[in-house]
Amino acid sequence: MINVVVADDQALVRRGFAAILDSTDGITVVGEAEHGAEAVAIAVRDRPDVVLMDVRMPHMDGLEATRRITSDPDLQAVRILILTTFDLDEYVHEALCAGASGFLLKDTMPEELIHAVRVIAEGEALIEPRITRRLIAEFARQRGPKVADSGALDLLTDREREVLELIARGLSNTEIADELYVSQATVKTHVGRLLMKLAARDRAQLVVAAYEAGLVHPGT
Repeated sequence: MINVVVADDQALVRRGFAAILDSTDGITVVGEAEHGAEAVAIAVRDRPDVVLMDVRMPHMDGLEATRRITSDPDLQAVRILILTTFDLDEYVHEALCAGASGFLLKDTMPEELIHAVRVIAEGEALIEPRITRRLIAEFARQRGPKVADSGALDLLTDREREVLELIARGLSNTEIADELYVSQATVKTHVGRLLMKLAARDRAQLVVAAYEAGLVHPGT
């Protein structure tokens, strides 16, 4: 069972998402939050698998709430799925740094919402690859590669670098396996090692690390 918290200050949006998810097999909504502080409190109390987090909320916005959740050692298993109205929302760039695992447009179809929650819970892939790649590319373009971070790549083997570059291009484990002519189990092993060596929470953070280290560049 995937436990979800929905955080949005608009009651209609919040309850709509909650109703869709709660009526889906294998998913249950354990809490609803009107603002970021409440989302953090519920996350601490209920330890959900996924938090659907709106960015613009009163009292505490979704960015600060995301930072507090992802920085709490006791909440490392909680994944944040950012809800945004615009696919190039300026705040979403900061959400990546804060530790968000993916992004979802509020006008998404119900089946896409359900799929997104399941994927985020599994930690296997990015949500909305087209949108996520654009956001990360814009993030990298604004900030530029961080030379200091490139040293982290020295810890990687040549094959791990290959896998990291393919992850940054938005490929799934299956697609990476086909590209490199290896098994999916081998790819999963490489992904696990990348997460450990780069101290990343999930694939979204691996993509950011690849851009910041200059391994890949916007538009590649």
